[in-house]
Amino acid sequence: MRSSTCAVVLAVAAVVVAAGAPVTPQEVNVPDQAALDALARQFAPVEIGADVSALPASERQALARLVEAGWVMDGLFLRQVWAGNPALLQQLLADPTALGKARLRYFLINKGPWDRLDHNRPFVPGVPPKPEGANFYPAGSTKAEVETWMQRLSGEARGEAAGFFTTIRRAPGGGFQAVPYSVEYQGELARAAALLREAAASTAQPTLKRFLETRADAFLSNDYYESDVAWMELDASIEPTIGPYEVYEDEWFNAKAAFEAFITLRDEAESAKLARLGGELQDIENHLPIAPAFRNPKLGSLAPIRVVNVVLAAGDGNRGVQTAAFNLPNDERVVREKGAKRVMLRNVQEAKFKLVLVPISGRVLAPADRQRVTFDAFFTHILMHELMHGLGPHQITAGGEQTTVRARLKETYSAIEEAKADVSGLFALQYLIDKGVLDKALQPTMYETFLASAFRSIRFGLSEAHGKGIALQLNWLLDAGAFNVNPDGTFAVDHARIKDAVTRLTSELMTLQAEGDYGKADALLKRLVVLRPEVQKALDRLSGIPVDIEPRFESARRLLEN
Repeated sequence: MRSSTCAVVLAVAAVVVAAGAPVTPQEVNVPDQAALDALARQFAPVEIGADVSALPASERQALARLVEAGWVMDGLFLRQVWAGNPALLQQLLADPTALGKARLRYFLINKGPWDRLDHNRPFVPGVPPKPEGANFYPAGSTKAEVETWMQRLSGEARGEAAGFFTTIRRAPGGGFQAVPYSVEYQGELARAAALLREAAASTAQPTLKRFLETRADAFLSNDYYESDVAWMELDASIEPTIGPYEVYEDEWFNAKAAFEAFITLRDEAESAKLARLGGELQDIENHLPIAPAFRNPKLGSLAPIRVVNVVLAAGDGNRGVQTAAFNLPNDERVVREKGAKRVMLRNVQEAKFKLVLVPISGRVLAPADRQRVTFDAFFTHILMHELMHGLGPHQITAGGEQTTVRARLKETYSAIEEAKADVSGLFALQYLIDKGVLDKALQPTMYETFLASAFRSIRFGLSEAHGKGIALQLNWLLDAGAFNVNPDGTFAVDHARIKDAVTRLTSELMTLQAEGDYGKADALLKRLVVLRPEVQKALDRLSGIPVDIEPRFESARRLLEN
């Protein structure tokens, strides 16, 4: 519990305690203490950390400053989710009752008063519905109003308004205006920049020093290009990812980047073992099941692959379901020139596999199939998922103009992209097995492990991009006969059909992306992002099994105490 208390105190220190947005009460029944405790038990508490004893004193000092900067990201993310979050957090901290403590714990898990596993249902009385545009857009505005305003802009102004690193606010004379993050969050970012510079002064690792210095500059200038390049070139024992990155919280346009931090130590042995897969990416791209015109014949420089152990995750990197891996940056300019880095969070994945996936497999798979669920298959597919984010269509021609898949698919983009990375990851693994790069022993384990993991992921909820993506795949593969339901309600892989089905679904999703077909993407999600009765029955049998983990960052706490 000490790490949770530490998290609260530091997060409070990081946020701007403002009055917050006006609260519009909802006529809903909120859970009582017993119900909240049950909701919290969906997340298994587990210590997540890394052994820092081998680091020189100067590097441990740098790591401690990075942990502090990570907590600043936590406070920033709270603001981005909802303007009322800082004030509500203060209220919950001041409530000494058992009910107040239960609400506080679940608030910290969800980074707000809405249950991310239950269609964002509020669990604190008096809060409004979770804003789909988060706090990136003015309260009381509509998506259509903002979109119309953006379309009237031209050139650089439109790019800034639609860009990753601006909020949209009411203009003094009416209408809207784009406000850079460096202005919107200037106090918090100044503090974070100072901490990064302190860390840079402590470290003796040149590439780490360069990243920290350029990222500190970016926090104040709002230009993240140079620091993203420095992050791609980072080669150090300490592997920090800190700043505005993922766009999932912006459910209007998937455009605005949320602040997060992953402060990690690199696992050198595992990174070296997996890096060889990066050398196969161009060959995989050349054999994707899409029209040759949609493939990229020059992927560019080999993207780095890192296996790390997490010391601290914060902000968007620690809300609700925990991230197991990521593929960044999202800036298409950097991706074109440098590729994207894949980062695997090994200690997080091990915790998820042990505490969640193994118990799930025991209830949704037939007894003979449960033995085929392995950590190696789980870990390798997550890796390939992240690798496949960088393959397939990104820059496209649609509607007579050069554009991006993200821009064309709008709010459907994240769910389609997650589904594409998942299923094309299976396609790529099968391709490498057939080619002889990977051991054939992986083939049976990877499909059963993926099937079990689908039930793990769909429990994240159908309001979240990964949950939508897995529902799409699960239902599509059921319709294709690649997955079957046994008479006892357990699920099984049809090994005679799964390979072809995976290839066809990969083709369908990537072709949709290449064509920038928003209508087809929207229709596909509406048709398949549902909980079918047979799936729901299986999910009902998972009662008592955690949905995910609740990390306790003890090694981070100890760093700050020393």
